[in-house]
Amino acid sequence: MHFDVVIVGGGHGGAQVAVMLRTQKFEGSIAIVGEETELPYERPPLSKEYFAGEKEFERIQLRPAKYWDERAVTMLLGKRVVSVDPAAHRVTTEDGETISYGKLVWATGGRPRMLPIPGGDLPGVQGVRTRADADAMKAAAEAAKQIVVIGGGYIGLEAAAVLSKAGKKVVLLEALDRVLARVAGEDLSRFYEKEHREHGVDVRLGVSVEAIEGSDHVTGVRLADGEVIPADLVIVGIGIVPAVGPLIAAGAEGGNGVLVDAYCKTSLPDIYAIGDCAAHANTFAEGACIRLESVQNANDQANVVAKGICGAEAPYHAIPWFWSNQYDLKLQTAGLSTGHDQAVLRGDPATRSFSVVYLKKGKVIALDCVNATRDYVQGRMIVTAGVTATPDQLADIETPLKALLPA
Repeated sequence: MHFDVVIVGGGHGGAQVAVMLRTQKFEGSIAIVGEETELPYERPPLSKEYFAGEKEFERIQLRPAKYWDERAVTMLLGKRVVSVDPAAHRVTTEDGETISYGKLVWATGGRPRMLPIPGGDLPGVQGVRTRADADAMKAAAEAAKQIVVIGGGYIGLEAAAVLSKAGKKVVLLEALDRVLARVAGEDLSRFYEKEHREHGVDVRLGVSVEAIEGSDHVTGVRLADGEVIPADLVIVGIGIVPAVGPLIAAGAEGGNGVLVDAYCKTSLPDIYAIGDCAAHANTFAEGACIRLESVQNANDQANVVAKGICGAEAPYHAIPWFWSNQYDLKLQTAGLSTGHDQAVLRGDPATRSFSVVYLKKGKVIALDCVNATRDYVQGRMIVTAGVTATPDQLADIETPLKALLPA
Protein backbone atom coordinates (compact mmCIF):
# COMPACT_ATOMS: atom_id res chain seq x y z
CA MET A 1 0.00 0.00 0.00
CA HIS A 2 1.06 3.56 -0.66
CA PHE A 3 -0.41 6.83 0.59
CA ASP A 4 0.71 10.39 0.04
CA VAL A 5 0.31 11.00 3.79
CA VAL A 6 0.43 8.26 6.40
CA ILE A 7 -0.59 9.27 9.93
CA VAL A 8 0.48 6.87 12.66
CA GLY A 9 -1.84 7.30 15.64
CA GLY A 10 -5.59 7.75 15.74
CA GLY A 11 -5.95 10.20 18.64
CA HIS A 12 -6.80 13.91 18.62
CA GLY A 13 -3.64 14.95 16.77
CA GLY A 14 -3.72 12.26 14.10
CA ALA A 15 -7.40 12.84 13.37
CA GLN A 16 -6.90 16.61 13.22
CA VAL A 17 -4.10 16.29 10.65
CA ALA A 18 -6.47 14.42 8.32
CA VAL A 19 -9.33 16.86 8.97
CA MET A 20 -7.12 19.89 8.34
CA LEU A 21 -5.54 18.42 5.20
CA ARG A 22 -8.96 18.03 3.61
CA THR A 23 -10.02 21.48 4.87
CA GLN A 24 -6.92 22.87 3.12
CA LYS A 25 -8.08 21.14 -0.11
CA PHE A 26 -5.31 18.52 -0.07
CA GLU A 27 -6.22 16.05 -2.79
CA GLY A 28 -3.65 13.32 -2.15
CA SER A 29 -4.32 9.98 -0.47
CA ILE A 30 -4.43 9.87 3.34
CA ALA A 31 -4.34 6.92 5.75
CA ILE A 32 -4.57 6.80 9.54
CA VAL A 33 -2.86 3.76 11.06
CA GLY A 34 -4.16 3.16 14.60
CA GLU A 35 -3.41 0.51 17.21
CA GLU A 36 -6.97 0.54 18.46
CA THR A 37 -9.92 -0.82 16.49
CA GLU A 38 -11.99 2.28 17.30
CA LEU A 39 -12.38 5.31 15.08
CA PRO A 40 -10.67 8.40 16.58
CA TYR A 41 -12.28 9.59 19.82
CA GLU A 42 -11.78 12.12 22.59
CA ARG A 43 -9.34 11.06 25.33
CA PRO A 44 -10.08 13.45 28.24
CA PRO A 45 -13.57 12.01 28.97
CA LEU A 46 -12.01 8.58 29.64
CA SER A 47 -11.26 9.61 33.23
CA LYS A 48 -14.28 11.92 33.51
CA GLU A 49 -17.68 11.69 31.77
CA TYR A 50 -17.14 8.36 29.98
CA PHE A 51 -15.77 6.68 33.10
CA ALA A 52 -18.70 8.07 35.10
CA GLY A 53 -21.20 6.73 32.57
CA GLU A 54 -22.39 10.25 31.73
CA LYS A 55 -21.43 9.97 28.05
CA GLU A 56 -21.86 7.03 25.70
CA PHE A 57 -18.91 6.19 23.45
CA GLU A 58 -20.67 7.52 20.36
CA ARG A 59 -20.77 10.96 21.97
CA ILE A 60 -16.99 11.10 22.38
CA GLN A 61 -16.14 10.02 18.84
CA LEU A 62 -14.38 12.89 17.05
CA ARG A 63 -16.21 12.23 13.77
CA PRO A 64 -18.69 9.57 12.62
CA ALA A 65 -17.58 6.86 10.18
CA LYS A 66 -19.43 8.64 7.36
CA TYR A 67 -17.19 11.71 7.74
CA TRP A 68 -13.99 9.76 7.06
CA ASP A 69 -15.56 7.86 4.15
CA GLU A 70 -16.81 11.02 2.47
CA ARG A 71 -13.36 12.59 2.69
CA ALA A 72 -11.52 9.50 1.48
CA VAL A 73 -9.46 9.04 4.65
CA THR A 74 -8.48 5.36 4.83
CA MET A 75 -8.66 3.89 8.32
CA LEU A 76 -6.14 1.10 8.95
CA LEU A 77 -7.19 0.17 12.47
CA GLY A 78 -5.98 -2.50 14.87
CA LYS A 79 -2.46 -2.17 13.45
CA ARG A 80 0.68 -1.26 15.40
CA VAL A 81 3.66 0.20 13.54
CA VAL A 82 6.85 -1.45 14.77
CA SER A 83 9.49 -0.06 12.42
CA VAL A 84 10.18 2.90 10.15
CA ASP A 85 12.48 2.91 7.14
CA PRO A 86 13.11 6.61 6.42
CA ALA A 87 15.25 5.91 3.34
CA ALA A 88 12.61 3.75 1.67
CA HIS A 89 9.76 5.92 3.02
CA ARG A 90 7.83 3.04 4.50
CA VAL A 91 6.59 1.67 7.80
CA THR A 92 6.03 -1.93 8.85
CA THR A 93 3.25 -3.12 11.13
CA GLU A 94 3.39 -5.84 13.76
CA ASP A 95 1.78 -8.33 11.38
CA GLY A 96 4.44 -7.70 8.73
CA GLU A 97 2.46 -5.40 6.46
CA THR A 98 4.40 -2.57 4.79
CA ILE A 99 2.92 0.82 3.97
CA SER A 100 4.84 3.39 1.95
CA TYR A 101 4.35 7.13 2.30
CA GLY A 102 5.19 10.50 0.80
CA LYS A 103 4.94 12.23 4.19
CA LEU A 104 4.73 10.49 7.57
CA VAL A 105 3.09 12.05 10.63
CA TRP A 106 3.88 10.39 13.97
CA ALA A 107 1.01 11.04 16.40
CA THR A 108 1.21 8.03 18.70
CA GLY A 109 0.96 9.77 22.08
CA GLY A 110 2.18 7.42 24.78
CA ARG A 111 1.39 4.54 27.08
CA PRO A 112 0.51 4.80 30.76
CA ARG A 113 3.58 4.80 32.97
CA MET A 114 3.12 1.81 35.28
CA LEU A 115 4.81 0.98 38.57
CA PRO A 116 8.14 -0.90 38.24
CA ILE A 117 7.61 -2.66 41.58
CA PRO A 118 6.68 -6.19 42.71
CA GLY A 119 3.06 -6.85 41.74
CA GLY A 120 2.92 -3.83 39.46
CA ASP A 121 1.53 -5.94 36.61
CA LEU A 122 -1.07 -7.90 38.61
CA PRO A 123 -4.63 -8.12 37.29
CA GLY A 124 -6.59 -5.32 38.90
CA VAL A 125 -3.76 -2.77 38.47
CA GLN A 126 -5.06 -0.41 35.81
CA GLY A 127 -3.68 2.51 33.79
CA VAL A 128 -5.91 4.94 31.90
CA ARG A 129 -5.18 5.78 28.26
CA THR A 130 -7.64 4.02 25.95
CA ARG A 131 -11.31 3.14 25.77
CA ALA A 132 -10.38 -0.43 26.65
CA ASP A 133 -8.59 0.85 29.77
CA ALA A 134 -11.63 2.89 30.80
CA ASP A 135 -14.01 -0.02 30.12
CA ALA A 136 -11.85 -2.38 32.20
CA MET A 137 -11.68 0.22 34.98
CA LYS A 138 -15.46 0.75 34.94
CA ALA A 139 -16.16 -2.97 35.09
CA ALA A 140 -13.69 -3.52 37.93
CA ALA A 141 -14.96 -0.47 39.86
CA GLU A 142 -18.54 -1.74 39.86
CA ALA A 143 -17.56 -4.78 41.93
CA ALA A 144 -14.73 -3.20 43.92
CA LYS A 145 -15.31 -2.12 47.50
CA GLN A 146 -11.93 -0.50 48.17
CA ILE A 147 -9.98 1.35 45.50
CA VAL A 148 -6.50 2.85 45.66
CA VAL A 149 -5.55 5.60 43.22
CA ILE A 150 -1.81 6.16 42.83
CA GLY A 151 -0.87 9.62 41.60
CA GLY A 152 -2.23 13.03 42.53
CA GLY A 153 -2.17 14.58 39.06
CA TYR A 154 -5.19 15.32 36.88
CA ILE A 155 -5.90 11.69 35.93
CA GLY A 156 -5.72 10.43 39.51
CA LEU A 157 -7.85 13.24 40.92
CA GLU A 158 -10.47 12.92 38.17
CA ALA A 159 -10.75 9.16 38.70
CA ALA A 160 -10.97 9.66 42.47
CA ALA A 161 -13.77 12.21 42.00
CA VAL A 162 -15.82 9.87 39.79
CA LEU A 163 -15.36 6.94 42.18
CA SER A 164 -16.13 9.00 45.26
CA LYS A 165 -19.35 10.30 43.68
CA ALA A 166 -20.27 6.67 42.97
CA GLY A 167 -20.00 5.90 46.67
CA LYS A 168 -16.74 3.95 46.56
CA LYS A 169 -14.15 3.96 49.33
CA VAL A 170 -11.11 5.63 47.75
CA VAL A 171 -7.56 6.13 49.01
CA LEU A 172 -5.42 8.47 46.91
CA LEU A 173 -1.64 8.20 47.28
CA GLU A 174 0.78 10.93 46.18
CA ALA A 175 4.56 10.65 46.55
CA LEU A 176 5.10 14.42 46.76
CA ASP A 177 3.95 16.70 49.57
CA ARG A 178 0.91 17.98 47.66
CA VAL A 179 -1.33 17.02 44.74
CA LEU A 180 -0.80 18.71 41.37
CA ALA A 181 2.70 19.62 42.56
CA ARG A 182 4.22 19.43 39.08
CA VAL A 183 1.66 21.66 37.39
CA ALA A 184 0.22 24.13 39.92
CA GLY A 185 0.97 26.28 42.94
CA GLU A 186 0.28 25.44 46.56
CA ASP A 187 -2.99 27.41 46.80
CA LEU A 188 -4.58 25.24 44.13
CA SER A 189 -3.11 22.03 45.55
CA ARG A 190 -4.47 22.66 49.04
CA PHE A 191 -7.89 23.60 47.65
CA TYR A 192 -8.22 20.32 45.77
CA GLU A 193 -6.91 18.27 48.68
CA LYS A 194 -9.60 19.81 50.89
CA GLU A 195 -12.33 19.23 48.30
CA HIS A 196 -11.44 15.57 47.86
CA ARG A 197 -11.26 14.96 51.60
CA GLU A 198 -14.66 16.60 52.08
CA HIS A 199 -16.02 14.19 49.47
CA GLY A 200 -14.68 11.22 51.43
CA VAL A 201 -11.40 10.53 49.61
CA ASP A 202 -8.55 9.52 51.93
CA VAL A 203 -5.78 11.70 50.49
CA ARG A 204 -2.31 10.69 51.67
CA LEU A 205 0.71 12.80 50.77
CA GLY A 206 4.44 12.08 50.83
CA VAL A 207 3.93 8.32 50.70
CA SER A 208 5.99 5.77 48.81
CA VAL A 209 4.51 2.58 47.35
CA GLU A 210 6.78 -0.44 47.79
CA ALA A 211 4.72 -3.28 46.29
CA ILE A 212 1.30 -4.40 45.11
CA GLU A 213 0.03 -7.34 47.15
CA GLY A 214 -1.78 -10.34 45.70
CA SER A 215 -1.19 -13.61 43.83
CA ASP A 216 -3.64 -13.84 40.91
CA HIS A 217 -5.30 -10.47 41.57
CA VAL A 218 -4.50 -7.34 43.52
CA THR A 219 -5.48 -7.46 47.20
CA GLY A 220 -3.63 -4.46 48.58
CA VAL A 221 -0.96 -1.80 48.28
CA ARG A 222 2.09 -2.00 50.56
CA LEU A 223 3.70 1.29 51.52
CA ALA A 224 7.36 1.85 52.38
CA ASP A 225 6.48 2.04 56.10
CA GLY A 226 5.01 -1.47 55.94
CA GLU A 227 1.32 -0.53 56.01
CA VAL A 228 -0.85 -2.49 53.59
CA ILE A 229 -3.91 -0.68 52.26
CA PRO A 230 -6.57 -3.20 51.17
CA ALA A 231 -7.60 -2.79 47.51
CA ASP A 232 -9.75 -4.64 44.97
CA LEU A 233 -8.68 -2.20 42.26
CA VAL A 234 -5.57 -0.01 41.86
CA ILE A 235 -5.65 2.86 39.36
CA VAL A 236 -2.26 4.22 38.34
CA GLY A 237 -2.08 7.80 37.11
CA ILE A 238 1.59 8.76 37.11
CA GLY A 239 2.04 10.02 33.56
CA ILE A 240 2.90 8.45 30.23
CA VAL A 241 5.88 7.02 28.39
CA PRO A 242 5.97 8.59 24.91
CA ALA A 243 5.53 5.98 22.18
CA VAL A 244 8.47 6.86 19.95
CA GLY A 245 10.53 3.65 19.93
CA PRO A 246 10.35 2.94 16.17
CA LEU A 247 11.29 6.53 15.28
CA ILE A 248 14.25 6.63 17.66
CA ALA A 249 15.38 3.23 16.34
CA ALA A 250 15.20 4.67 12.82
CA GLY A 251 17.62 7.44 13.80
CA ALA A 252 15.33 10.30 14.86
CA GLU A 253 16.76 12.63 17.49
CA GLY A 254 15.05 12.41 20.86
CA GLY A 255 14.72 10.48 24.08
CA ASN A 256 11.82 11.52 26.28
CA GLY A 257 9.82 12.08 23.12
CA VAL A 258 11.04 12.75 19.60
CA LEU A 259 12.56 16.16 18.92
CA VAL A 260 10.80 18.40 16.42
CA ASP A 261 11.52 21.89 15.09
CA ALA A 262 9.16 24.87 14.93
CA TYR A 263 7.36 23.22 11.99
CA CYS A 264 6.96 19.88 13.82
CA LYS A 265 9.56 18.22 11.59
CA THR A 266 11.74 15.49 13.05
CA SER A 267 15.40 15.05 12.10
CA LEU A 268 14.31 12.41 9.55
CA PRO A 269 13.27 13.48 6.03
CA ASP A 270 9.53 13.88 5.40
CA ILE A 271 8.63 12.77 8.94
CA TYR A 272 6.68 14.97 11.35
CA ALA A 273 5.72 14.34 14.97
CA ILE A 274 2.97 15.98 17.01
CA GLY A 275 1.17 15.84 20.33
CA ASP A 276 2.14 14.12 23.56
CA CYS A 277 5.14 12.36 21.99
CA ALA A 278 6.74 15.45 20.41
CA ALA A 279 9.42 17.40 22.32
CA HIS A 280 9.63 20.99 21.11
CA ALA A 281 11.03 24.37 22.12
CA ASN A 282 8.05 26.24 23.55
CA THR A 283 7.84 30.03 23.64
CA PHE A 284 5.67 29.95 26.76
CA ALA A 285 8.35 27.91 28.55
CA GLU A 286 11.03 30.48 27.69
CA GLY A 287 12.22 28.30 24.83
CA ALA A 288 12.75 25.18 26.95
CA CYS A 289 12.32 21.86 25.15
CA ILE A 290 9.19 20.23 26.57
CA ARG A 291 6.44 17.76 25.79
CA LEU A 292 2.89 19.04 26.29
CA GLU A 293 0.27 16.43 27.08
CA SER A 294 -2.86 18.29 26.03
CA VAL A 295 -5.55 18.28 23.38
CA GLN A 296 -4.71 21.90 22.58
CA ASN A 297 -1.10 21.07 21.75
CA ALA A 298 -2.02 18.02 19.66
CA ASN A 299 -4.58 19.94 17.61
CA ASP A 300 -2.46 23.06 17.12
CA GLN A 301 0.58 21.06 16.06
CA ALA A 302 -1.64 19.04 13.71
CA ASN A 303 -2.72 22.27 12.05
CA VAL A 304 0.93 23.33 11.63
CA VAL A 305 1.76 20.03 9.92
CA ALA A 306 -1.27 20.04 7.62
CA LYS A 307 -0.57 23.59 6.49
CA GLY A 308 3.08 22.74 5.93
CA ILE A 309 2.23 19.73 3.78
CA CYS A 310 -0.11 21.96 1.77
CA GLY A 311 2.63 24.54 1.18
CA ALA A 312 1.49 27.16 3.69
CA GLU A 313 4.28 26.59 6.21
CA ALA A 314 4.09 28.58 9.48
CA PRO A 315 5.81 27.92 12.83
CA TYR A 316 4.01 26.57 15.88
CA HIS A 317 3.06 29.29 18.34
CA ALA A 318 0.07 28.70 20.59
CA ILE A 319 -0.62 29.40 24.24
CA PRO A 320 -0.91 26.12 26.19
CA TRP A 321 -4.25 25.50 27.87
CA PHE A 322 -5.73 22.64 29.86
CA TRP A 323 -8.86 21.78 31.80
CA SER A 324 -10.03 19.34 34.46
CA ASN A 325 -13.53 18.51 35.73
CA GLN A 326 -13.81 17.24 39.32
CA TYR A 327 -17.12 17.16 41.20
CA ASP A 328 -18.83 20.48 40.29
CA LEU A 329 -15.49 22.21 39.80
CA LYS A 330 -14.19 23.25 36.39
CA LEU A 331 -10.47 24.02 36.41
CA GLN A 332 -9.17 25.91 33.37
CA THR A 333 -5.48 26.65 32.97
CA ALA A 334 -3.82 29.09 30.59
CA GLY A 335 -0.04 29.20 30.13
CA LEU A 336 2.68 27.26 31.96
CA SER A 337 3.34 28.04 35.62
CA THR A 338 6.62 26.12 35.78
CA GLY A 339 9.38 28.36 37.14
CA HIS A 340 7.08 31.03 38.57
CA ASP A 341 8.49 33.15 41.40
CA GLN A 342 5.18 34.54 42.65
CA ALA A 343 1.59 33.29 42.90
CA VAL A 344 -1.29 35.70 43.47
CA LEU A 345 -4.64 34.54 44.79
CA ARG A 346 -7.51 36.26 43.00
CA GLY A 347 -10.77 35.69 44.86
CA ASP A 348 -11.63 33.46 47.82
CA PRO A 349 -11.30 29.65 47.53
CA ALA A 350 -14.05 29.34 50.14
CA THR A 351 -16.51 30.57 47.50
CA ARG A 352 -15.31 27.80 45.17
CA SER A 353 -14.74 30.39 42.43
CA PHE A 354 -11.26 31.90 42.26
CA SER A 355 -8.05 32.10 40.25
CA VAL A 356 -4.35 31.77 40.94
CA VAL A 357 -2.17 34.03 38.80
CA TYR A 358 1.50 33.09 38.33
CA LEU A 359 4.25 35.61 37.68
CA LYS A 360 7.91 35.45 36.80
CA LYS A 361 9.92 38.64 37.20
CA GLY A 362 6.66 40.57 37.27
CA LYS A 363 5.29 39.09 34.03
CA VAL A 364 2.07 37.05 34.05
CA ILE A 365 2.97 33.60 32.74
CA ALA A 366 -0.05 31.46 33.68
CA LEU A 367 -3.40 31.25 35.46
CA ASP A 368 -5.35 28.46 37.13
CA CYS A 369 -9.06 29.37 37.18
CA VAL A 370 -11.59 27.41 39.23
CA ASN A 371 -15.20 28.08 38.22
CA ALA A 372 -13.93 31.41 36.90
CA THR A 373 -14.36 31.32 33.14
CA ARG A 374 -14.12 35.10 32.69
CA ASP A 375 -10.70 35.13 34.36
CA TYR A 376 -9.62 32.24 32.15
CA VAL A 377 -10.71 33.88 28.88
CA GLN A 378 -9.14 37.22 29.78
CA GLY A 379 -6.14 35.52 31.38
CA ARG A 380 -5.25 33.84 28.08
CA MET A 381 -5.14 37.30 26.54
CA ILE A 382 -2.78 38.75 29.15
CA VAL A 383 -0.45 35.73 29.08
CA THR A 384 -0.28 35.91 25.27
CA ALA A 385 0.42 39.64 25.46
CA GLY A 386 3.19 39.16 28.05
CA VAL A 387 1.54 41.60 30.47
CA THR A 388 3.51 42.86 33.47
CA ALA A 389 1.37 43.56 36.55
CA THR A 390 1.62 44.01 40.31
CA PRO A 391 0.17 41.51 42.79
CA ASP A 392 -2.28 44.17 44.01
CA GLN A 393 -3.61 44.72 40.50
CA LEU A 394 -4.08 41.00 39.93
CA ALA A 395 -5.68 40.34 43.32
CA ASP A 396 -8.35 43.01 42.81
CA ILE A 397 -11.39 41.03 41.66
CA GLU A 398 -13.28 44.26 40.89
CA THR A 399 -10.82 44.97 38.07
CA PRO A 400 -11.23 42.70 35.03
CA LEU A 401 -7.97 41.20 33.84
CA LYS A 402 -8.43 42.59 30.34
CA ALA A 403 -8.02 46.08 31.85
CA LEU A 404 -4.33 45.20 32.27
CA LEU A 405 -3.81 44.78 28.52
CA PRO A 406 -1.72 47.47 26.82
CA ALA A 407 -3.74 50.11 25.00
